[in-house]
Amino acid sequence: MDLLLPSPPTPLQELHDQLFEKAAVRLFVKRDDLIHPEVSGNKWRKLKYVLQDVLACKKDTVLTFGGAYSNHLYALAAAGKELGLKTIGVVRGEKPAQESATLQFCRQKGMRLHFVSREEYRLRDSAEYLSALESRFGSPYIIPEGGTTTLALPGVAELVAEVEVQLPTSPVYYGVAAGTGGTTAGLLSAGANVVAFSALKGGDFLKADIMDLTRETAKTGTLDLQTGYHFGGYAKYNAELLDFIVDFKTRFGIQLEQLYTGKMFYGLFDMIGKGHFPEGSTIVAVHTGGLQGLLRN
Repeated sequence: MDLLLPSPPTPLQELHDQLFEKAAVRLFVKRDDLIHPEVSGNKWRKLKYVLQDVLACKKDTVLTFGGAYSNHLYALAAAGKELGLKTIGVVRGEKPAQESATLQFCRQKGMRLHFVSREEYRLRDSAEYLSALESRFGSPYIIPEGGTTTLALPGVAELVAEVEVQLPTSPVYYGVAAGTGGTTAGLLSAGANVVAFSALKGGDFLKADIMDLTRETAKTGTLDLQTGYHFGGYAKYNAELLDFIVDFKTRFGIQLEQLYTGKMFYGLFDMIGKGHFPEGSTIVAVHTGGLQGLLRN
């Protein structure tokens, strides 16, 4: 698939379970995990217009940021290879003795990895630090962590337009996992009501970040930010979550991972069971892909 062309609409799959019948809600899964074999889910949508801007600016090198299991680094490395762009990943933390499968994939796709201390990584949004990186690496096009910029919003908003064609009536809520908040902001910019599940411990700060991204959009839906389903923080999980992921695949034939989508669906099921959503609600849960996260085991 050409990364710079519109993607065909991804499937919308309804899940059937006694839990939903009892709560009198309908739950659909937007299968964005099927959008591209390597640049999956929300990363494809967030990078679409950013990559067009890279080429319009006639840049041949892209630099971005992420951790050892970053879906964003993985996706950008694959996209860069496909588009003939050089890629540089500034990686949080000192170089490990054994690199994660995600970082190994990035190297295979030609990404240059630059490891920095966690203290230095915190400077990633500093104008002075970004200027120093530009000088060091020959003025690359710099994309923030997670690909979260205002250019990411229209690509994500297209998902809402697809769903409105696929469903006879608009969904009341969208459910989505949140890392940097860019996907949530994109859904909100299309007027969607979003229940976002932070994968980070102490993710309350995301609300201000998300609202800042949508400040200049024509319309904004409502945000319900859930911060209690992080299972200990980013890249943290337990046996209960892993059992849920296995059971989910057995029952519905859909693979999740433990960094983002597993936590989101676990939280969504828990909220449905507790009667959080009014009877008659239609919910669309966005499968944001990132299944390479399973490789970390």
